[in-house]
Amino acid sequence: MAEDHEVHFSTRLPETVLAPYEPDVLARLALAEQRAPAERRDAVAAVAASSPRCLAAWASLAELAENDVARYAYARVGYHRGLDALRGAGWRGSGLVRWSEPANRGFLRCLEQLRRAAEAIGEDDEEVRCALMLAEMEPQWPLDGTEAATPGPQS
Repeated sequence: MAEDHEVHFSTRLPETVLAPYEPDVLARLALAEQRAPAERRDAVAAVAASSPRCLAAWASLAELAENDVARYAYARVGYHRGLDALRGAGWRGSGLVRWSEPANRGFLRCLEQLRRAAEAIGEDDEEVRCALMLAEMEPQWPLDGTEAATPGPQS
């Protein structure tokens, strides 16, 4: 005799949340971001060098970059490390990656910085791909105000 089993289907897109950073990495990044402007980029770079999986450090480096090519390079590293992290967290190429999850913010910031840098250097195809990816991952993008562009240790 067969038992009745209910099957439930979801119409919602899957959501991926990245693993949070280690508290000591967040503390070091927060201290680096509070340094005087002349020292800030080197201090953030030291965090990225010692904790290369910290996407927020790559995003901050992109935001602090001295020119569009450097911004592009930093953001691209963070983007690719972020894709690896997303896949490791179960992401399969589509679905939501919400800004409301603090651990996702570093990746979303890298993706936005990559979009901006691609636009600035004339990489139109990449700029469009990044914009579409941001819209798919976070349908409310761009967020209102400066929230999305503001670096911080929770990012």
